[in-house]
Amino acid sequence: MTRTDLHQEQEDSAMAVTQAETTVLPVIPLRDTVVFPNMAVPLRIGRQQSRAALDAALAGNRQVVLIAEKDSQGQDVKTESLFAVGTLAEVGQIWRMPDGDVQAVLHGTARARVVEFTQQEPYLEARVEAVSEAAPSSIEVEALMRTVLSQFETYVALGKSLPQEAVPAARNIDEPGRLADAIAFSPDFTFEQREELLETFDPLERLRRIALWLGKQVELLEIGSRIQSEVQRGVEKSQREYYLREQLKAIQRELGEGDPEAAVVSQLREKVEGAGMPDDVKERTLREVERLAQLPAASPEVAVIRNYVDWLLALPWSNLTPDNIDLKEAARVLDEDHYGLRTVKERILEYMAVRKLAGEKMRSPILCFVGPPGVGKTSLGRSIARALGRKFVRMSLGGIRDEAEIRGHRRTYVGALPGRVVQGMRNAGTRNPVFMLDEIDKVGADFRGDPTAALLEVLDPEQNFSFSDHYLEVPFDLSKVIFITTANVLDTIPPALRDRMEVIAIPGYTEEEKVRIAKGFLLPRQLTAHGLSAEQLRLTDGSLHKIVREYTKEAGVRNVEREVAAIARKVARQIADGSAKSKVVREKDVESYLGPSRFAFGAAEERDEVGVATGVAWTPVGGDLITVEVTTMEGKPDLILTGQLGEVMRESARAALSYTRSRAAQLGIPSGFFENHAIHVHVPAGAVPKDGPSAGITMATALVSALTGRAVRRDVAMTGEITLRGRVLPIGGLKEKMLAAQSAGIKTFLMPGQNRKDLAEIPAQVKKGLEIVPVDHVEQVLEIALLGRFGRGEKAA
Repeated sequence: MTRTDLHQEQEDSAMAVTQAETTVLPVIPLRDTVVFPNMAVPLRIGRQQSRAALDAALAGNRQVVLIAEKDSQGQDVKTESLFAVGTLAEVGQIWRMPDGDVQAVLHGTARARVVEFTQQEPYLEARVEAVSEAAPSSIEVEALMRTVLSQFETYVALGKSLPQEAVPAARNIDEPGRLADAIAFSPDFTFEQREELLETFDPLERLRRIALWLGKQVELLEIGSRIQSEVQRGVEKSQREYYLREQLKAIQRELGEGDPEAAVVSQLREKVEGAGMPDDVKERTLREVERLAQLPAASPEVAVIRNYVDWLLALPWSNLTPDNIDLKEAARVLDEDHYGLRTVKERILEYMAVRKLAGEKMRSPILCFVGPPGVGKTSLGRSIARALGRKFVRMSLGGIRDEAEIRGHRRTYVGALPGRVVQGMRNAGTRNPVFMLDEIDKVGADFRGDPTAALLEVLDPEQNFSFSDHYLEVPFDLSKVIFITTANVLDTIPPALRDRMEVIAIPGYTEEEKVRIAKGFLLPRQLTAHGLSAEQLRLTDGSLHKIVREYTKEAGVRNVEREVAAIARKVARQIADGSAKSKVVREKDVESYLGPSRFAFGAAEERDEVGVATGVAWTPVGGDLITVEVTTMEGKPDLILTGQLGEVMRESARAALSYTRSRAAQLGIPSGFFENHAIHVHVPAGAVPKDGPSAGITMATALVSALTGRAVRRDVAMTGEITLRGRVLPIGGLKEKMLAAQSAGIKTFLMPGQNRKDLAEIPAQVKKGLEIVPVDHVEQVLEIALLGRFGRGEKAA
């Protein structure tokens, strides 16, 4: 409701308000002040206009009109800046001040509405009409006055702005309008709220507004009082607990029982003395214990120091697990847990032999097992710990991006803890466990630091005897720990970190090795897991060969174990429902348990074709065969490369083309052929990214075949990098590639001559059935891989 509407409503309410005759009186403007009727207010009058109005009132009937200003920034008062409703007042005592101002006591008598301003100079003068109020009497008025008085009493009791004497004074007021005006003079009312109440002529309406305002203020004061009480109770509780603790200490001293806190500190000192800490660490720990003794029990620093001391006491400063130096027993344990892995087992036995001869002077090795998934890298760490008789701790590094995971947080942080290396040592309870850092090639780096940089100190035998954790801030000896890291690839490991580790490659298993592992390790484990005995389920060698060949394609044996588990589940169900007592799964039965074969076993290609050559590639999960297809088309000369090839593989294709063009005459390629034909090189499985230089001779063979019309033998696979002069350079991953060729039924395997030395590391089972031909030049490759004689368009023999 606007003030205009309010005035109209008030004019229409003849029951509540009666109007008097108009009178011309001097006007005193008020700054940020509203004077209500029936109140005496001392005012300091300083403006010339206002002093002139006061003098005019004193010369007349001593009456003035007090009107509040809307904007009180200027010295000169304009009639537009005054409200339309003010208060009639009588001038009481006055005092003339030395600076010219006048101090006057003004008594409000009634509300007054301005009809018009009749004069502005030398002082404001206005024609006003006094608004006198009737005093309505009803049950509603009495109930509203009681409510307001009750609220006002609560408001005064909770607040600090009014004295307690204000409540009896309010109770002596029997008119609703006067009561509303008296309460509205409270200091908590704003200037705008007071002016609005002054302009509200209906006494009941003013009282209702006062009731609403008092209700809100009482609610706010009650909430504030409740909050203050809760704070006070918390403070009193802390003071009371402190007082009771002091009393308890005094009572215990009188009884001769001693201080419990002092007893705790004494126990900590004894533990520190017996923890076997180095002298500098013990001195640091005792200083922290002394700090703990001097702090009050309620101090938040007590928990931080106590936690820090507990961590220092929990670490194995002097505990060493005696090594099992029985080499025959260790070899038996390693063979019992893992089949094959001759290189790794020999390295562990060599360490044990040197440890037996050199004793404590020998440094513990830091090994890095690199190989495809599923070859047993992680489980091999457990076997090493078992063979040595040491505790085993495993820490997975996959996805770690925060350096604090390795080195811990500073004690200044809330909830700080040591890094996972120190936590692992505490869990082991010994200074010389076998500590496995799994998936070290999958550590990331971001704004929180580089965890691999923090691992440099951990995995360096020249530094880790004094490893410093950010939380502990004291050196801890890690030199007795055998650290073993695992990785699928070495490329993502920083060179500085790789240099600190002894890398041991664990290649994929041959088919025969997988069958033996499945028979000797995987099947017994799955029988136990499914509640079966060796009599209830038996898999023949033929069935295991079929599973390895046609249902799995991997370097490790994880999928082989899954397929064996699938057969075990189906047999367990048949035995549980009584449909069978035992099962022998033969080769012909595998399909009924596992469904149709998932992978083809046999030759890579069904027939000899022109422009199609078979290569072998290394992948993180083992070796694989790749096919390179080449075709030619008449038109603008161009080399088209497809199959999602990496930059290195694209360069190999260009090098193969340049070699072919440079030998065009010798190969029987017509002159000008390259100027009128486009050549398209494609490697199938286009959704799979491919890269690396080892497909160079494969691309050259496919190119020469397509350009000369000579077919490529389907039983030949090859690998090697090519140069512009036709030389064949060495490659890596030879065992995995030979395994892939053997599994695909390849008869002849072409490899770089410089890789002859690597054949000594290849097991005899892998080389069995393969004609391995080392080559040093592309001409040798073409002579073996291509059928027929050179001459374009000639069919394969």
